[in-house]
Amino acid sequence: MRKTKIICTLGPATDDKKVLRELMLSGMDVARINFSHGTHEEQLVRINAVKELRQELDLPVALLLDTKGPEIRTREFEKPVNLVDGQPYTLTTRDITGDDKQCAITFANLPKEVTPGTKILIDDGLIELRVDKTNDTDILCTVMNGGPITKHKGINIPGSTLSLPFLSEQDKSDIAFGVEQDFDIIAASFSRSADDILSLRSELEKNGNHDIQIISKIESTGGVKNIDEIIRVSDGIMVARGDLGVEVPMEEVPILQKKIITKVHAAGKVAVTATQMLDSMIQHPRPTRAETTDVANAVFDGTSAIMLSGETAAGKYPVEAVRTMACIAEHTERNIDYISRFRSADWTEKKDVTSAISHATCTTAHDLGAVAIMTVTQSGHTARTISKYRPACPIISGTTNRKVWYQMNLSWGVIPLMVEEKDNTDELFEHVVNVARDHGLVQNGDLTVITAGVPLGVSGTTNLLKVQLVGDVLVTGDGISLGSVCSNLCVCRNIDDLHQNFQTNDIIVIPSTNNSMMPYMRKASGIITEEKGLNSHAAIVGLSLNKPVIVGARNATKILRSGVTITLDSDRGIVYAGVAVNENA
Repeated sequence: MRKTKIICTLGPATDDKKVLRELMLSGMDVARINFSHGTHEEQLVRINAVKELRQELDLPVALLLDTKGPEIRTREFEKPVNLVDGQPYTLTTRDITGDDKQCAITFANLPKEVTPGTKILIDDGLIELRVDKTNDTDILCTVMNGGPITKHKGINIPGSTLSLPFLSEQDKSDIAFGVEQDFDIIAASFSRSADDILSLRSELEKNGNHDIQIISKIESTGGVKNIDEIIRVSDGIMVARGDLGVEVPMEEVPILQKKIITKVHAAGKVAVTATQMLDSMIQHPRPTRAETTDVANAVFDGTSAIMLSGETAAGKYPVEAVRTMACIAEHTERNIDYISRFRSADWTEKKDVTSAISHATCTTAHDLGAVAIMTVTQSGHTARTISKYRPACPIISGTTNRKVWYQMNLSWGVIPLMVEEKDNTDELFEHVVNVARDHGLVQNGDLTVITAGVPLGVSGTTNLLKVQLVGDVLVTGDGISLGSVCSNLCVCRNIDDLHQNFQTNDIIVIPSTNNSMMPYMRKASGIITEEKGLNSHAAIVGLSLNKPVIVGARNATKILRSGVTITLDSDRGIVYAGVAVNENA
């Protein structure tokens, strides 16, 4: 199972519901709506499509609203134009339509905040202008690096601190719309300080929302400088490499990416790596080798999620891009020794019960070779804390809260499940295990480690750890030989019962065995005896015939019934109801 999550940006290329359905089935965990483009009416169509399909497919695909933020963009153009090195070009705050001589921009104060010699970059730095002079409305420039320019392209002024408000009136309108449409996550563009994030939380609260998660996008020098305080007040961080690579020297971006992911990981929060990950797939069905390596390196770094932008929003191959990203992530994860990483990591522990129990849960799961860690959570906090430790097995997290169900789908390694409320822990654990089994996530005989909080239903009280076997354990004893077997039972008291009832490949259940029973023992799939002892007749025969045997199974002939299909697991000395597949058998 893939642990690293995938965010897909929706756009014209995904407006066909068949395409959107394939994105969900191919690995999209979060649907990103970029509010830098389009109207609320256009976005509402995409939002409703996601809601309809995730309900139909019963998938916890989260909705993410990406704010416009304190950005500057070009305004409308009559048609795309090509700027040539050395030509004069004017940026203006006047209401005009762009052409090959001038274009309008979205920030009215920019002419007052740049000076001659200032470098202005457009479209992620593909175009570079040098400021020659300014007046109240215009910035007269010389084109240093030319290229195609059109509407709504981002404008950056590296190294400058501009008076742009963090939340524009458009942002506030978008946030109110996002709350109304019940978004699960907000990505806060151009986050520069903790105060920016607190102002966003305040705006959400004004609109009556207290549970949308905030992912702060780091794409400026201010964001890099204040990264520690931003992490503290955020639910996660996105390394938005496009604008970041324009604001800082490009050679610093890979180092910043790794450092930021490490900090976010240590804080137990979500880290997202974004921008140009499979950029060539906008036009081509396969990525470059460099892009493949880029995705793999982000997974090696421990990123929680990787993001597709234009690849899915406007590319020719949106579904192929998701499948490719999922394939790269899965293959990379198979080549990471998560247990060794966990044991060698220098965890700077918080002194709280949830962190201690979560760490112990991962340790126990690794020591016992658990198939999964299972948790029940009201807020998602327990699942995210376990995710911080990057366990080798999946984290199956049950919740009764639908919004938490969606939000947990962004956390590394977490498989969210909707579960019902129960009155006590035993019922709750049994229910979660059954739901996971119904979804094919675990099967009878699997060992799991479960953690939750007591009393039930109280957020932040994780204080319980339990090792549980999936399936109904019927009897236990001492396992002889190795492996497990699933078959029908033949419960006997003596040789006469065997002669009358035994069928080839049955599992024999009997108080004890002797040499007269050898013809039947040879044809049996396994043997269960009430007689104890590793030197008992059944134990010796089991070793010689290399058959799974359990001895010392107290009251086995009274508890077990002939004709019932069971699993005999001699590795663990357990007999449980039903059929299971043991990969080690």
